[in-house]
Order: sequence, then structure tokens, then C-alpha cells
Amino acid sequence: MDSLTQIVLGAAVGEAVLGRKIGNKAMFYGAIAGTIPDLDVLASHVTDTVTALEIHRGFTHSIVFSVVFAPIFGWLVTRYEAFKDRKAWSWLFFWAFLTHPLLDAHTTWGTQLFWPFDLRIAYKNIFVIDPLYTLPFLVFLILAMCQNRISVKRRKLNNLGLLVSSIYMIITLILKGVSFTKFEAALKHQNIVYSELDTRPAPLNTILWTANIDTEEAYLVGDYSFFDTKPITFHRYAKHHEYIADLKSNEKMQRMIHISKGWYTISEIGDTLYFNDLRFGTMGANSENFVFQYEIIKAANGEISFKEMPKQAIDAKQLMRDLWTRIKGN
Repeated sequence: MDSLTQIVLGAAVGEAVLGRKIGNKAMFYGAIAGTIPDLDVLASHVTDTVTALEIHRGFTHSIVFSVVFAPIFGWLVTRYEAFKDRKAWSWLFFWAFLTHPLLDAHTTWGTQLFWPFDLRIAYKNIFVIDPLYTLPFLVFLILAMCQNRISVKRRKLNNLGLLVSSIYMIITLILKGVSFTKFEAALKHQNIVYSELDTRPAPLNTILWTANIDTEEAYLVGDYSFFDTKPITFHRYAKHHEYIADLKSNEKMQRMIHISKGWYTISEIGDTLYFNDLRFGTMGANSENFVFQYEIIKAANGEISFKEMPKQAIDAKQLMRDLWTRIKGN
């Protein structure tokens, strides 16, 4: 999830663990702890693109990280804070560290919660930024912050924030299940033969859902809003995996394919090939402007590397208008 959401969650967890004893400092340290796992993004500055993608939401988003580093941070805080209960501080950091990847596991990228096992958990039931999850949570947190640390009302408000956000998350799982059946029915009605169906919410909401469908020669992408009145239509993206036939055995190419879970297309512009991660869609409906696109760079010695392409210039306001129009139904 986005940084603000993780700060809010971490602060609420910090309050639940130590708020009664140290007041708003619990929220402060919880908020800090809630952002620490995302420091793995710094890997992109010191390593290659493929390795950085593998590291992202890996070790720092694992149970191992929570268990190992919570006591370390707990000890560090007791070196300068007046409250010296190292066990209590360790619990605050442990729960703030652990709830971070538990929340991220609901997004499309997912997390390696059970690192070092190569298992990325991704439920894909919430977009990385969802105002309906974050804003009510934030309101309850601010209201709790304004109360006395020993106030019963403070604890109730914080718990309500945790409860409401958790209920919303359960609702998104239900909505994902309903949308999945809608896509299944549409594929059956249109006599489309496929091997895999993968769904995820569109940006900023859980009313509009997107599906990737794996067919023999192409991927199909469709969207469905709960306000739709017309049949689901699918846009075709040719796989063009034959463009990298001579690179399939390359170790870095295999790693990229593994990172994308096999949901990728290859495009060619001039003499340059591009690896497109289909899991995150495009910037706009039926577009070729992929959210995550990587140039495949071939060296003279036969080795290859990947360079993430900058996002193409878009009209953000128009994109939001189009999204809102589509949410309202076809």
C-alpha cells in the first residue's frame, strides 16, 4: 500500500500496543515502524533492475524480518527514551513490522511473507491506493490522538479505525469473488477458451475490476463495474513471446518472467524490444502505455539487462475523468 496508509496503520498499531502507557509517542513510533519495510526500494540505487524487483517486498516484508529486527529497534529506543520497557517497545515494532506486509499481501505485487521461501502472496483485492480504506482509518486515528492517553474513548476510537478498515478489506475480498464469477460467465458466454483468469481492482476503488485472461496466442483484458448494464468486452494483447525465443534460456530473462508470474508481453519498436508486465495494466483503457515496461538491452557479449522505462506523459485529469465515467457503468 502507499506510504500514507502504512503510516496510519503503523500508528494505529503502535497506539494499540503502547498508547495507554506513552500516549502519542506510541503513534509516532508506530508510524515510523510502519514505513521501515519499504526502505527496500533503496535497492534500486545500488543494484540492477531485476535484482531490485526481486528484493522489493522481499526480506523486509517477511515474518523473519519482524522477528529479528523488532528486538533490535526496541533496544535502540530504550537507549534514549524515558520509557525503558524493552519488551514493550519490541512488541510495538514487531506488530508494526508484521502488519505492514500483511496489508501489502492484499495488493497486486504482494509480499514474500514467508521469506526465504520463494512464495509471493498476492490476494489482489485492493489497489495500492484506496481512499475508502485509508481516509476513515485516518479520521479515527486523528480523533483518538486528540484524547487523553488513558481515556477509554481514545482506545475505542483507535480500535474502531482498525475494525472499520478490516471490515472494508473483507468486503473487497467478497467483491473480488463476485467480479470473478462475472468474468467467468462472460468468457463462457462468448465461447472464449482460456487457461487462466486473474482479477484485480482498478485504481482507487473496488467497484471497477479488471481481468487478465490467458489464451493460447494472446492475453485478453476486460473490465467490469458493478454498475454495468452491457456485456463485458475484452481487449486483445498479442503475447509475441517469439520475439525473445533466443533469450528464453537467459538467466535474467527467466527471472523477469518469474517476477511477472508469466503475465507479460513483448513489444518491438524499431530494433528495440520491451518487456511489458501485464499484471499492472496500462495507463488508460485499451492502451499500449504499460504501467511497468522495461527495455531489453543486449550487450555485445550476449548478456542482457533491463531498464525501466519512464512513464509516458499523460493527462492525469482526463485519466481520472475516464476512470470515474467507467466506474459509473458502461
